Amino acid sequence: MLEVLLIVLHVIVCFVLIMVVLLQSGKAADLAGAFGGGGSQTALGSRGAATVLTKATTIAAVLFMITSLSLAILGSHRSGSVLEQAPVPSPAAPAPGGAAAPAGTAPAQPSAGSEKEKGTAPAPAPPAGQPGPSKSPAPR
Repeated sequence: MLEVLLIVLHVIVCFVLIMVVLLQSGKAADLAGAFGGGGSQTALGSRGAATVLTKATTIAAVLFMITSLSLAILGSHRSGSVLEQAPVPSPAAPAPGGAAAPAGTAPAQPSAGSEKEKGTAPAPAPPAGQPGPSKSPAPR
């Protein structure tokens, strides 16, 4: 409940901050300011009296920072990571047509005088669904 209230307050503060920043006029909003003029104001000189808009901007900026930090703290207390909440995909099923060997058996070993050891056996066929070796030369 607190988090929902804080999110609503944060969104309202965001809109207020956008509005008061856009409503303010710049320091050199006249025609001379557009061409680099208006150098009579110094960087660290007096700015004059603060208007209602500048006070509203300051208040909205402070509220924005407070609500942002509060939402970040509340969000960090939930759980460690979004990835931890993601469902784990099930393992892929074996390709159809290919019988999988039982888990406890070892693959068959060729005998001592078989064709594989002599180097005369044909190359094994690739598994179903995978392309075989390419006959064309590799590009350079």
